[in-house]
Amino acid sequence: MNKLGERIESRGAWKGPEIDWTKEGLHVLSADDLKEIDAALQHLLSLGQVDFPDITRDNFPLNRVGALMAGLPQRLREGQGFLMVRGLPREKYSDDDMTRIYFGLGAYIGTPMTQSYLGDILGHVMDVSDYEPKSRGYRKGGGQLMHTDSCDIIGLMCLRSAISGGESRISSALAVHNYMVEHHPDLLQVLIEGLHLKRTDEDGRRATRTFSPDRVPFFHQAGDEITCYLPTGYARLAEKSGQRPYSQAESDALYQVRKAAASPELYLDMGFKEGDIQFLNNRMMVHGRTDYQDHKELADRRHLLRLWLHVPTWPAMPAAQIFHTDEDRRLWSQYRQPFAELPTVHYEKLLDPNAEKGMVE
Repeated sequence: MNKLGERIESRGAWKGPEIDWTKEGLHVLSADDLKEIDAALQHLLSLGQVDFPDITRDNFPLNRVGALMAGLPQRLREGQGFLMVRGLPREKYSDDDMTRIYFGLGAYIGTPMTQSYLGDILGHVMDVSDYEPKSRGYRKGGGQLMHTDSCDIIGLMCLRSAISGGESRISSALAVHNYMVEHHPDLLQVLIEGLHLKRTDEDGRRATRTFSPDRVPFFHQAGDEITCYLPTGYARLAEKSGQRPYSQAESDALYQVRKAAASPELYLDMGFKEGDIQFLNNRMMVHGRTDYQDHKELADRRHLLRLWLHVPTWPAMPAAQIFHTDEDRRLWSQYRQPFAELPTVHYEKLLDPNAEKGMVE
């Protein structure tokens, strides 16, 4: 049995340079798959305006592709923890219809989770910092440091790629654990005990709290189950705030785990093509992105769609590692507006300050 603080042997404890992800982590949709997806979209559209929370397996009917998606949680849990689905004809569909397809596929995997104070159940990952000065990291440009999100499975669909760069960078959190075992075992124990976390001010103001009441363990074991949660961004916010002072050991542990996750010895870069969908097991993966050159016009900018999915068939997330509680998400969900996740609506609200104000206040 694997044990925290000792080297973990698992298919999920891989090193990026040792993996050819195009052979081990890529599924290319067939012509029949694409016909099935298109038929499901046409059926959904025939029902009129169906809002995202109402998109289900029943109104987005799939057979073979549905079985692939329904089997994804087990594949991500027992395997290497990632899969890229490729082949959607980006040129055939509008931004809004691509989003509907994406959400329809997600309905076979798990339950969508609210992601922020906006109440969004689908996040727009793009640089809008010139429109939203207080944006979270996924709403800003440039590279992004390695971290995990607050869900079971994260999905990312590429609507538009950057001029250059912007690759998805992933690492196995289990391999990060092993690196810390070998190089910094004392600091690993600090991470097992946990660090205080802090939300952004807007997320905190509309939730139950801004800071975690207790330390949140980055690595946790219950029986045979090892769960990794590396919210390095939230930890950095807590450290910088000065309101939850970090000891020298805690600061060192955060620095070293961030360094390990971003080490060329461990990470794997996956280039996004438009229409690609990447799925990650968020309990055993860390992810970020490389720096990129973007377009100036809003509608042309690098644009990914993010799903946070809860998988009911998985063991419950350890309570000590839950930062965003059900009550937090309920409070955030009050600010959601119907169809707000549609790209056309998203752009409209960004370009119209009054519409933006009406959405979140």
